[in-house]
Amino acid sequence: MISVRRNRSLVSDIALLSFLVLSFLCIVFIAGAPDDYLQNIIILTVAFILAIVTYFTTVTAGLVLNLVFIFAYGFYTMYQTITLGETISLNTYFWLIMTPLLTVVLWVFTLSSRDLQVENEQLRKKTANMAIVDENTNLRNSISFQTDATLFTSISTRYQIPLTLLVVKVKYWKEIRRIIPEDQLAEAIYDVSQLSQASIRTNDALYLLDKDEATWGLLLFTDSDGAKIVIERIKLKLQELNDNNFSRKYKVSLGLKIGAVEYQAGTIENPLDFIVQAKKQLEYDV
Repeated sequence: MISVRRNRSLVSDIALLSFLVLSFLCIVFIAGAPDDYLQNIIILTVAFILAIVTYFTTVTAGLVLNLVFIFAYGFYTMYQTITLGETISLNTYFWLIMTPLLTVVLWVFTLSSRDLQVENEQLRKKTANMAIVDENTNLRNSISFQTDATLFTSISTRYQIPLTLLVVKVKYWKEIRRIIPEDQLAEAIYDVSQLSQASIRTNDALYLLDKDEATWGLLLFTDSDGAKIVIERIKLKLQELNDNNFSRKYKVSLGLKIGAVEYQAGTIENPLDFIVQAKKQLEYDV
């Protein structure tokens, strides 16, 4: 993989360097033929336009346009030769070769660059998927939740220990995002994360399931009645913070919707189903 990427980078660099060299040769050629300066400038402009079209479309489109250019320029040259009696000059051969070369070289650069961009995007997504901890809150994310939930549910089933999932979501988060600056949004998520962390025991687990929607998951080794105590504890702490810090810091009072579902092996098939069923309970928390 590394070798392939290096080869692509090398091809991209060589193609870019070749395009610059060809452009320099065109400039030198134009400077050496002052009598045909205007004609050469026009053809060079056309050559660059064809290369740019290739860059933003496909090599097929670029080559088709080059064929049209070669046909038109060849027809113009034949007209001058037959009608005016002029001989075919060096200019004609130079531009008939240079124009397609500029297009092909820029296409090679474009192809290599796009391959690198696609590969970088794939690596970025792969890295993001492999990350199991949110960088701002240091909380485990939904990927970690799926792994841990499998273990927790296995323990719950084997030792007959009740397990409950709480899904916590900030009310009216979309509207709040329009009011609070981007930097404060991250702080708000961090503050709610700390509030939730302080409301659970050390053997329970807290996860940031969705940062964009401000949604957390809490895996609690307790039954539904015990989960209600945790819910009341979280809401009480939030009310205290709203009365003191939150309302002044964020100019709005934050509210939470909390849904809870106790694990039942017969009705919950997997960790994602666990989350879905807990989210359904959010509808009843108004």
